[in-house]
Amino acid sequence: MAWIGFIGTGHIAAPMIRTLARDGHTCLVSRRSEALSSALEAEFANVTAAENQAVVDGSDIVFLCIRPHLAYEVIAPLTFRAGQQIVSVMAGVSMAELATLCAPADDISMTIPLGYLEAGGCPLAVYPTAEPLEGLLGKANPVIAVSSEDALNSHFAVCALVPGMLAMLEAGAGWLAQRTGDQDAAERYTTELMAGFLAAMDKGAGRLGTEKNELATDGTLSLMMVEALEQGGALAAMTGAMDAIERRLTPDA
Repeated sequence: MAWIGFIGTGHIAAPMIRTLARDGHTCLVSRRSEALSSALEAEFANVTAAENQAVVDGSDIVFLCIRPHLAYEVIAPLTFRAGQQIVSVMAGVSMAELATLCAPADDISMTIPLGYLEAGGCPLAVYPTAEPLEGLLGKANPVIAVSSEDALNSHFAVCALVPGMLAMLEAGAGWLAQRTGDQDAAERYTTELMAGFLAAMDKGAGRLGTEKNELATDGTLSLMMVEALEQGGALAAMTGAMDAIERRLTPDA
């Protein structure tokens, strides 16, 4: 088993730490977010909280889980070593910047997990290589190697659909609650409706459009909804938002 370090112990790192610890890996975790790192240390015998440099010194694989705007402040003072594997989950910190921050370590990959990784089924787009993610997290989460850093940033932009879709579901549940007077039941119904449909749906090229078209046929309530979203500009706004996020991640493009 590898010794795995985490610089930054927040909402992205914690599910990975719990997953890896349950699989028997030894994890060294940063004292940043000390309440969470202490809780993880108390929960798992194979999780130890330490100062950032001690995490780097004791780890074969180091996950960088710092908020991007703090990356230089936190990571630049650290000393890495040749042969270490680095995994960045900091969207917006480029491969070129990582190479400078982590030298002489040069085995670097980039990804962004979501919090439900711990439950499995979280797709992990990664560049440039699927290792070490495939070996560490690929048992329960699909690891998808992409062809370029630009392609990875496009995948990151699509990740932002998750809170966007949650905002739409929140609006729908709120609308339902106004009619029924039961916010709890409205949120449960709306959430279970979407979760159940997506879980049962075939995944693959063209399936989203096929499923949409099979529901939104002439004269149906589903077609009313799709047309209203299109005519109201909601779908164009969503695409525009992804364009803007992609530009933010690739400012030189």
